[in-house]
Amino acid sequence: MKKRFNSLKLQIDSLTVFAQIKDDPVIRKLRDLLEAICEKDRQEAVKAYSDFVAGLYPTTPDLTEYIRTLVIQDDNFYVKRRAVGGLMEPEIQRAVEEELSMLQNIAGICSEDVREALDYDGFLPAWTNHVADLQYDFMEKLNNIGKLGYGIFAKHSFFRLSGGQIVPVAHPDYQKLDQLFGYERERNLILKNTEALLDGTGASNMLLYGDAGTGKSSTIKAVAAHLAPRGLRIIEIKKNQLYQIPDIMEELSANPLKFILFIDDLSFTGNDDNFSALKATLEGSISGCGDNAVIYATSNRRHLVKESFGDRAGDELHLNDTMQETMSLAARFGLTITFQKPDKDEYLQIVASLAKEYGVDLPQDELFKKAEAHAIRKNGRSPRTAKQFVELLKIGI
Repeated sequence: MKKRFNSLKLQIDSLTVFAQIKDDPVIRKLRDLLEAICEKDRQEAVKAYSDFVAGLYPTTPDLTEYIRTLVIQDDNFYVKRRAVGGLMEPEIQRAVEEELSMLQNIAGICSEDVREALDYDGFLPAWTNHVADLQYDFMEKLNNIGKLGYGIFAKHSFFRLSGGQIVPVAHPDYQKLDQLFGYERERNLILKNTEALLDGTGASNMLLYGDAGTGKSSTIKAVAAHLAPRGLRIIEIKKNQLYQIPDIMEELSANPLKFILFIDDLSFTGNDDNFSALKATLEGSISGCGDNAVIYATSNRRHLVKESFGDRAGDELHLNDTMQETMSLAARFGLTITFQKPDKDEYLQIVASLAKEYGVDLPQDELFKKAEAHAIRKNGRSPRTAKQFVELLKIGI
């Protein structure tokens, strides 16, 4: 038994293509456990056993599933090269096959065998295993990598920039498409353009312009979540991060997934360096948008730039050129979709649909009367106003 555990420890140590897996904290604790058993240090082995299970349990009590997830999400050089159709040398291909076989062995370590080797009479918690074929699962992942992705993109769908790095949003805030009411035409345009990105038939960068609370951002996030199973990911970029877009595009260019670079509530002052950075990215820069990424922006301003009467009556000699420069950014989006505030009938229809979804049981006349009063207090009708009103009704306020 101890000879087998020593062999498994050496198999962990010898991982090369999947070298990142042996640096996983839980796998390191498993290796420490195997080493303690081999060195016949029961006190250290019992402690290592406890440390290993304590690391495993928060994710899953199933060791096979834990290792399978590590294999599926690993973003080693082999996966990245295969993702772009790169050829693989026979030596590397054989190494992958052998290492997957070793990982299969490691995933099969069962707690009963380890406890028997420890010869310890006290209680030690168990972990579970199940039958799995890591070779098959890994090849299936490669065959569907355009939908499943790799690394952090295999585990998450929503991302943001932090310190120049793409980091996942663990708990994204979004609504499902069927939870959005009204604006069917606008929503279908966004959906159609995004599906063109996934199909590779040519998608446009898109500007969603309109009144606050009309659902511009909610629609983009809902579409992103809806199409995530088909290989779509969304990365939110703040205005002060716009200069990083070329680098992000370069980083994503070899990724088999498709990406929305999402800029929310976009507007500029007249002398904003971020204005020129985004303008160059949309059109004219050497490193423009690639085939697998588009920029979706929302704004309450049609031309994105805050203007005053003083700007239009400025002291520049070529004022018309300045005005053309100001309006040129919005024109560089291939598709502009306008979200206008709903009229009374549209607003009340949204209220009725939301009330039905939330289970609010109120006579329609009373519901609509209260909804209109709420809109007056909130300075206008909008889907956001409707949702806030129905949520308040739901909790009895």
